[in-house]
Amino acid sequence: MRYTKQISTGMVIESQSGGNPDNPLHLSSMVENAVSSGIDESDVEVGYAEDEVVEGWLREQDEASKTYADRRTSEYPKIGDQLDMIYHAGLGGDEFQSAIKSVKDKYPKP
Repeated sequence: MRYTKQISTGMVIESQSGGNPDNPLHLSSMVENAVSSGIDESDVEVGYAEDEVVEGWLREQDEASKTYADRRTSEYPKIGDQLDMIYHAGLGGDEFQSAIKSVKDKYPKP
């Protein structure tokens, strides 16, 4: 896989599958893309690496960019599951229990 990284940050700027490692034209267009996005040419690394390696870099980059809220949100159960837990635990007050029960009674599980 072809890749472009910003040297100063180690961030992958672009990746493309395929290409011929012996054909420098494939890489020069990637350098041009990086430079056109405002990165100094001396801060650009281009090359070829195994797909798994580049995909690993991208996963690490994605994980590092997640905020505290992103990480928490991805771990919580879906809101429907949370409400179901509240209902089945008998919590949420009489009005909540009544509203949920009326829908469950109207549309019972098959």
